[in-house]
Amino acid sequence: MKNLFRIFSICLFSANSYAQSIISEPEVAEGDSPVAQAQIAIIPEPVSLMKKAGTFTLPENISIQASKSEDLQQAIVVLSERIETATGKFVSRVTTANHPTIKLIINPQPDAQLGMEGYKLNVNPTQIVISANKPAGIFWGVQSLIQLFPVEIESKEMVENVKWKLPCVDVIDYPKLGWRGLMFDVARHFFTKEEVKKFIDNMVRYKFNLLHFHLTDDEGWRIEIKGLPKLTEVGAWSVQKTGTFGDFIPPTANEPRTYGGFYTQEDIKELVQYAQDRFVNIMPEIDVPGHSLAAIASYPELSCTPDAVNYKVRSGEKIMDWSRGAPPLALVDNTLCPANEKVYTFLDTVITQIAKLFPFEYIHMGGDEAPHNFWEKNDQVKALMQREGLKTIPQVQAYFEKRVEQIVVSKGKKFMGWDEILEGGVSPTASVMSWRGLKYGIQASKDKHNLVMSPTDFAYLDYMQADQITEPKVYASLRLNKAYQFNPIPAGADPKFIIGGQANLWTEQIFNFRQVQYMLWPRAFAISESVWSPIEKKNWTSFIDRTEEHFKRLDLAEIKYSPAIYDPVFTVKRNADKQLIIELTPEIEGLDIYYSFDNSSPDRFYPKYTGALTAPKDASMLRVITYKGKQVVGRLISMPISDLQKRAK
Repeated sequence: MKNLFRIFSICLFSANSYAQSIISEPEVAEGDSPVAQAQIAIIPEPVSLMKKAGTFTLPENISIQASKSEDLQQAIVVLSERIETATGKFVSRVTTANHPTIKLIINPQPDAQLGMEGYKLNVNPTQIVISANKPAGIFWGVQSLIQLFPVEIESKEMVENVKWKLPCVDVIDYPKLGWRGLMFDVARHFFTKEEVKKFIDNMVRYKFNLLHFHLTDDEGWRIEIKGLPKLTEVGAWSVQKTGTFGDFIPPTANEPRTYGGFYTQEDIKELVQYAQDRFVNIMPEIDVPGHSLAAIASYPELSCTPDAVNYKVRSGEKIMDWSRGAPPLALVDNTLCPANEKVYTFLDTVITQIAKLFPFEYIHMGGDEAPHNFWEKNDQVKALMQREGLKTIPQVQAYFEKRVEQIVVSKGKKFMGWDEILEGGVSPTASVMSWRGLKYGIQASKDKHNLVMSPTDFAYLDYMQADQITEPKVYASLRLNKAYQFNPIPAGADPKFIIGGQANLWTEQIFNFRQVQYMLWPRAFAISESVWSPIEKKNWTSFIDRTEEHFKRLDLAEIKYSPAIYDPVFTVKRNADKQLIIELTPEIEGLDIYYSFDNSSPDRFYPKYTGALTAPKDASMLRVITYKGKQVVGRLISMPISDLQKRAK
């Protein structure tokens, strides 16, 4: 996780509404049912959607006809399996038919408006047609079509008594950005090959097309490298700990190092093919020179520090001192030695194999949060500085980055790193992933570096998304309404160099795949709309309405998500008499909050929150719950008064 703002950016719980122009919704055509209208809840919002009169009713005999069917196989499989599972109807795949139920058409003459990933979706009373220039467009069109079905289409078993009707619409849609990414950190905690496949399945529902695969860090090396067996024999394993990552007691010598895992090269080939079949590229990340303790524990000669022979893969104990900000002070030297030629030989071996395994054009080589305190005292580094005319430690890292880029380029790939690589001077051909707010990305674009925007302010999905009383504690917060404000092409940037945007999921505090899903959704909805939809189509009220419809879909698909939008924001202060004043602010409209101070659990027959509360003198607990009408939607939150007293200070 990027800890740059641990000291000076403890994130305030934002409750600001997204204030953009209201985009008028299409009117309901005469004769349409409210059910049909309610089904139009596509995420991300299409470029153009026109509601037409009438509905399409799924017939008993369903046929899918596809031009160039071999290229559209995955779209056909996804659509037919979803229909068959939920409806119980049989779907046939036909090459010719007088009037197929669903037609998938690759345009014989490209439609310039649609580009590589755009599509047109036409739902008429008797037929559905999806057309596109490329198979990727058909695949994304299928995702939108599925979202037009009743929510029960997401069920993993047949659902009885559903009217399988779709609203008639004309959709024209294409992405704002070609790189629409989600980063998955499998280094801090290992996730199985099957879980990575689920991650891909979940992301393509919302038209993400880039999986940034964070494969190495202090806590684990997750990919087999032939000729370097200790990377997975030693580097992939740590001591299993339960609790709050970063605060664990250092393991003892006799605790078993059996927690972790890695992907064989055959596993990687399988994952790459699985992703490609779903029009997703996988970008590998090998994080160097910092975040390299797992590699150093495997091969101590890669370090500048003699004591590295005693280092172990991190199990969640404290190894950095962030009290002065970034870069941190290292308590152990987790950096590869920039003055050691063995490091570059090692990286050449690693990158050679990575380049062959991953067909995507970029390899991400990290470059973030490299502590410098061990380098500053090291004689090898001092000699390197004198030999190369380097005046500062950032220039030492820049020397390292340029050499690593040369290796990457020699394998036919493009080099990318986190925005710290800019600090000591970097090759003009280096690409940048900007995470430390918007300003570094804006500057990188002005300096003509290809750029992916991924700022902590909007796109770090490991941050808490509700009050810290309900969340695994992380040092910052990111509510849904803030994530929805993400603009990957910010004012002041040169848009010619912004090749994409993405959200990042670091997993220090995420121990299992259900929690992965909980942290992604619904905030990844907001990111998907930010990187796909035109900015003028973004509207907070519409987005929330659609998000709530998708909660129903995720329930049926058995995908976990966070209900944090129904939790109030707690704000505390003291009045002139030093009494504790508590304000409860809903993140979305239409909610009622009920509360108690008497240690009982409130429901809608309890006092309703209408304004700031004064905590009774002897109260020890504030409990709140949120309703929408008569329906409970929020979690029961038990907030100790002592906690609020601390916040008031």
